[in-house]
Amino acid sequence: MPKLYSARVIIHALQRANFEVISQKGSHIKLHKKEGEKSSTVIVPNHKEIAIGTFNSILKQAGITRKVLEEFIR
Repeated sequence: MPKLYSARVIIHALQRANFEVISQKGSHIKLHKKEGEKSSTVIVPNHKEIAIGTFNSILKQAGITRKVLEEFIR
């Protein structure tokens, strides 16, 4: 089974990838990144361990691969 990350680790890595936390509603944290005319919005649930399907959805929303995210974690 792949390594699971916490929301805190994922959010920190996304912030290093130039995403900004813009709001939180309940346990869901919204991050946004704008590059030129392209913008990306990512919703991350504030959990201790993010499920693999949710993790894959976060990567898809952010437009990055797992390898790239893991580089920002280190």
